[in-house]
Amino acid sequence: MEHTPTIRSELDRYLKLEGLSLTQFGHIAGMNRGAVSAIVSGNKSMSINQLDLITEAMGLPEGHFYDLFIENFIIDHPPNMRRIEPFLFRCAELDRLDAIRRVVGAIMDNLLYSPKLFEIAEELLSQGRNEAALLLYEGVAETERYQHSERLAVCQYRIFTIQVGDDQGLNLKAATLFEPFVERLDEIDQLDALKDLANVYRSLRKWDKVDEMARKMRAKAEIQYSMKHEQRSRERDESVNKLSRPLFVYISYADLLCASVCEAQGDYHQALQYTYTYANLDWVKETDEETQHWIGLFKHWAKANIIVNKLLSGDIQVLQDYIEYIDAAADTTQEDKVIQLLNIMIAANRYDIDVSNIIKRFEADIVSLSLHSPRDMYTQQVVPDYFAWCGYELAHYYLHRSSYDDGFKHLMYSMVSYHTLNNETYFINCMGLFLHFREHATPETKANFLNLIEKVWKDNVEKNGTVDRHG
Repeated sequence: MEHTPTIRSELDRYLKLEGLSLTQFGHIAGMNRGAVSAIVSGNKSMSINQLDLITEAMGLPEGHFYDLFIENFIIDHPPNMRRIEPFLFRCAELDRLDAIRRVVGAIMDNLLYSPKLFEIAEELLSQGRNEAALLLYEGVAETERYQHSERLAVCQYRIFTIQVGDDQGLNLKAATLFEPFVERLDEIDQLDALKDLANVYRSLRKWDKVDEMARKMRAKAEIQYSMKHEQRSRERDESVNKLSRPLFVYISYADLLCASVCEAQGDYHQALQYTYTYANLDWVKETDEETQHWIGLFKHWAKANIIVNKLLSGDIQVLQDYIEYIDAAADTTQEDKVIQLLNIMIAANRYDIDVSNIIKRFEADIVSLSLHSPRDMYTQQVVPDYFAWCGYELAHYYLHRSSYDDGFKHLMYSMVSYHTLNNETYFINCMGLFLHFREHATPETKANFLNLIEKVWKDNVEKNGTVDRHG
């Protein structure tokens, strides 16, 4: 049977091969002779810091002995968190996810290690080492899956937020898996969880789920807001301070979400009622600077959305009001500009309005469509969908007005975006629009279209595999 090498035997072999004494090697490694001797003789286990010094002194790449370290000092010994914790942090620094996965697999059959691994995961997350943290959260969640603990719910929340990305199919899966754990979170943490779920479902245009999350969020936020002002206590204030936004925001944002649901369903009258509700924030008791900032945002959004709802319901006269509002708005973000253009294009296509002159105002924003940089769950999830949608509406507008070059350019952008988002429904809508106008496409545009379709096909085959059928 082949004998598995140890770090000690590898070091001993190296010393003999190079003809180095313990003192000489210790000098090279920056370690005293006694420490080297204790490691070689097996009288003392080594720390990850010592292992890194030894590895460097032997001229080997960082992390070279990590697999052996796991074999020699973690799998073959009772788990020692004082040794394991610095090792996990070091593996995260070197992006050695394979090593982290092995350690988690080796020790997570014991519930006693869950609390410490959870703490390490939280620290890694705060450092931005999301992939390493994800492995620990998944390990803790798997071990505690029958415990119905708050820690399990927090792990599931962290897994959800880390996994949400460009792929809307995977986002739906992540949201669906996390949703049952919301009620197990701390009552305050539930508010941010519901907000994040609502934003993911909003990006997926799952309006029934957006409505459900919004109503739950409002009900819970109203209870917490009442308790905050009826039971003033230091402990309650500290709990509320964990939130990513002032407490009242969750009540008003729920109304904004409900308004977006009604707008998507074509119920513009009800959408306006919700909009009037979140525009009126006289009930908010706080007066600090952050509160005033958010109140200003809601009033700003309400002013725009009141006009938009009237415009989308067919009141074309308010289009000029919307343009004046856009021109007067200060500190307008790129995201705001694209959403404003999207609203105009939906109305233009729905009611056959000529908005060619208006589009010119947004030329710089149209160019920057693809430069979107996400900052939070809303800009990461909702805004990219709006960008892709805006490209589709621009394509629809230009193609129906025989501006084929511009139309196909925006359509290709939208198709690529929807493929990135893995949104099959709207990708197919783009394909249908292309095929409807295909006789007007140049040979180059047709070639680009076919190349994209082939790429999508190959990506799907790679992701889902193929089935060979014989006979």
